[in-house]
Amino acid sequence: MLRELFIGLSSNRALRAFAEHSPLGQKVSRRFVAGTTLDDLLAAAEAVNAKGMTVSVDNLGENVTNAQEAEASAQLYHQLLDLITKRGLKANVSLKLTHMGLDVDPLLAEKLVCGLVDHARRLDNFVRVDMEGSPYTDRTLDFVHELHRHYPGHTGAVLQSYMRRSPADAQKLTAAGIRIRLCKGAYKEPPEIAYQKKSEVDASYLRLMKMLLTSGIYHGIATHDERIIRQTMRFAEQENIARDAFEFQMLHGIRRDLQERIVREGWRMRVYIPFGSEWYPYLMRRLAERPANVFFIAKNILRG
Repeated sequence: MLRELFIGLSSNRALRAFAEHSPLGQKVSRRFVAGTTLDDLLAAAEAVNAKGMTVSVDNLGENVTNAQEAEASAQLYHQLLDLITKRGLKANVSLKLTHMGLDVDPLLAEKLVCGLVDHARRLDNFVRVDMEGSPYTDRTLDFVHELHRHYPGHTGAVLQSYMRRSPADAQKLTAAGIRIRLCKGAYKEPPEIAYQKKSEVDASYLRLMKMLLTSGIYHGIATHDERIIRQTMRFAEQENIARDAFEFQMLHGIRRDLQERIVREGWRMRVYIPFGSEWYPYLMRRLAERPANVFFIAKNILRG
């Protein structure tokens, strides 16, 4: 119920406009988005690194409407890659293909993303291609497979456990040696292609987690669900999987206490740090992934 509500709210333009200009909305965005500038982002990344965690950086946005917007988005990511190296940050970048112009001109998107991954290769860095709604799934995964053939080890994919197809996709990706970030999923999808019940999504997540951890490839287990995190830890210990053979991933500003506890216990943690003005749909989709995050957000707002 709550999941469907937040998915619907993510595309509500009137509420988005109100939220982005209200004092409460701005307070929420400051807590869970690094800011709107590169300086804001770099400061947040340095603070996370200082706590023994790595970072994945995302310039918020998607579905650009023209080539100029796509090229500007790509240029910002080139700046990010250079600044990460210059500052000595332990960070990589995440991007959406629609932010690189996939809907405008697929050839342009291919050119821009290949340029970014090649840049990352030269800097010994990494570009994660985020997953979007189901109309983009095949194109996104085909794109990642092609990128990996040209730049092995410098690009990865995202799979969503609520998609019924994800086990087959995971098999193909791991067979090719491609790194995966596993999340639950945050788009409205029909029952024919996606699980609707939380219990089914969680069960699928655990099955996929076990598949990834035993693949011998370095993957990201992205969740704030402490029950799933503990089950992942137990499975890794039972299977003698080294603690540095994979990483947990969590969002900037959510469950910082848990993030720090995981690091203290000797596990790896990467924090996904978004920045930019497009924070409203991002936050609504993250709440859709795990409505329990509403509690953590409300608690942190009340704390000031």
